[in-house]
Amino acid sequence: MARIFGHIEGQRVGSAYGNRRALHDAGVHAPLQAGISGTGKDGADSIVVSGGYVDDKDYGETIVYTGHGGRDPDTGRQVRDQELSDPGNAGLVRSELEGLPVRVVRGRNSDSPYAPASGLRYDGLYRVESHGAKVGIDGFRIWQFTLVKLPDEASTTATPPPLQSTIDMVTNTPGPAPVIETVVQRIVRNSKVVQQVKAWYDHECQICGLAVEVAGGRYSEGAHIQAIGSPHRGPDIVENVLCLCPNDHVRFDNGAIYLSDDLKVIEARTGQVKGTLIVNRSHRINPQYVANHRARWTTGTARG
Repeated sequence: MARIFGHIEGQRVGSAYGNRRALHDAGVHAPLQAGISGTGKDGADSIVVSGGYVDDKDYGETIVYTGHGGRDPDTGRQVRDQELSDPGNAGLVRSELEGLPVRVVRGRNSDSPYAPASGLRYDGLYRVESHGAKVGIDGFRIWQFTLVKLPDEASTTATPPPLQSTIDMVTNTPGPAPVIETVVQRIVRNSKVVQQVKAWYDHECQICGLAVEVAGGRYSEGAHIQAIGSPHRGPDIVENVLCLCPNDHVRFDNGAIYLSDDLKVIEARTGQVKGTLIVNRSHRINPQYVANHRARWTTGTARG
């Protein structure tokens, strides 16, 4: 089964489950024992908070969650250091890096006013804000993750949209990235599209060729060529996305660099060619979006 990031269809926030098997069968949290569902490659899609680690802190809309590993199964105490390479821990780091939502399930915990009196309860989506290591109460290194609650949205899509999510099936042309109407409209960034582009380049920047290495693995950012926000309304498809390092993403989004029609990288201040965009053979970049981006920052020069 594909890992789902977001709400599960039919499982509303506040839904109760008698045990881990029921939670698994509902699709909210797959593992029957582990508290983290995820891997360093995919990200973590869900966690269970039940007070199993003495260093956990539950503040309701903010949770300080202790990672997996190093705990004695009989006493529940920490008996060795935790490793960030543990699949669950690495999964939470990947969710932080990619901005993936994490489903939070709370289990019965007499020490927490936010826990259910019995069984388990789905408490909505959280984002991983940060992570870091410390020496825990039992004297061993632990990894802790700070999660912050996201607004509950009944209309949040549970199943990831298809890769070509903004192709008009009638006219066979791409349209603007979809929006969800809540109090205000916000752009829905199709993580499947961005993840595909990043996978083609293994997180190496298409402009400078560098990959940012962090403790949880490689990090890159998906940059839309024709901006998807109003008034630009570009489509959220692979032909309109680049894999960039944070520096070049900021430079590209703010017009410090742009592309010619033949995908030369142009320094806006000097008009000089700084190199050629790195393009994987599977990645077809639409020149229409390149021209649209360039037109925001130039008077029509550098057409190639």
